[in-house]
Amino acid sequence: MSVPVAIVGGGAIGLAIGWRLAQRGVSVAIYERGEAGHGASWAAAGMLAAGVETEPGEGDLASLNRRSLALWPDFAAALEQASGLSVDLRREGTLMIALNRDDAAQLRFTYDFQREHGIALEWLSPRDALKREPRLNPSLAAAVYSPGDYQADNRMLVRALKRAFLAAGGTLHEHAAVTSIETAAGRVTGLVVGDSRVAAEIVVLAAGAWSGEIGGLPAEARAPVRPVKGQMLALKMDPAAPLLRHVVWAPRAYLVPRRDGRLIVGGTVEEKGFNGDLTAGGIFALLEGAWRAVPGTEELAIDEMWVGFRPGSRDDAPLLGPSGVAGLVHATGHHRNGILLTPVTADLIAHYLLSGEIDAAMAPFTPERFSPRVRA
Repeated sequence: MSVPVAIVGGGAIGLAIGWRLAQRGVSVAIYERGEAGHGASWAAAGMLAAGVETEPGEGDLASLNRRSLALWPDFAAALEQASGLSVDLRREGTLMIALNRDDAAQLRFTYDFQREHGIALEWLSPRDALKREPRLNPSLAAAVYSPGDYQADNRMLVRALKRAFLAAGGTLHEHAAVTSIETAAGRVTGLVVGDSRVAAEIVVLAAGAWSGEIGGLPAEARAPVRPVKGQMLALKMDPAAPLLRHVVWAPRAYLVPRRDGRLIVGGTVEEKGFNGDLTAGGIFALLEGAWRAVPGTEELAIDEMWVGFRPGSRDDAPLLGPSGVAGLVHATGHHRNGILLTPVTADLIAHYLLSGEIDAAMAPFTPERFSPRVRA
């Protein structure tokens, strides 16, 4: 068995790359260790927060995030047409709130920094914030409105990507764990999947937090990716009278309302490896953070609790492009921005595979930035 392009990992990133390639007539197969889309992509909140997540020291990443956000409306429309499924792209915007004087000082610093970098934001008084979201804590100190930060339903997204990929002629192998990537004479030759070997001309490593676990590669070509644990939960609102309409970033939690009445509350950030335990402390911290921001959450039933593993690189920015082994391309390490960066990652990787050209937007994120020669 042989395929020109084999993608290791069937999350949002792997599925989107596969879809874009299959659309262009490329023979492509995806190998996913579990059910496609049910890893970090399933565990995410779906926030498209290119504005409010802009932080000092992340200039290149902030630019990539904004470029991807600009792609999202057309990407969502094309995907919905190709799949016949909605991804529920919502554009109400995002609110960041401060609950006390210290929170407000930090929010003002963040607001000033982000405004200096071209993010369109509006500073709100407590009264103005409560007009937008009446169920917020009435004693909040301040808020910021970011009209350009959206959300999409990540679980609807991966369902749509899976259908679109298959409809475009791609091949999907689920419950097909890749244990190693084979190389010879400095180039990739194929994969080991269970007890079988699959020959491949090109391998795209898009296995998220598990990317660093794939064997067979020389040390310099291994993806320096670690799992960053996140505990999350969903509460049940009345869909006809939801507590919130906007995504809300509070000091100790973020809250993401869905049209079906679910209110996503996240997320812890823990360096615990692949420990998948839900903990009392983690869930308590999320519930307390949600309650302090929106007191009415204490009356809501818990619908679901889960753990996900974000793929974090050494600098928490993605690994995109050639790996140092001919034919092996990385598309991993997206940390907290995997859903946001899905459209731009798919376009950049597909462009590279089809043309051999590294787009200027991808250049800062090639894996070679971690090589000893580059760091020296």
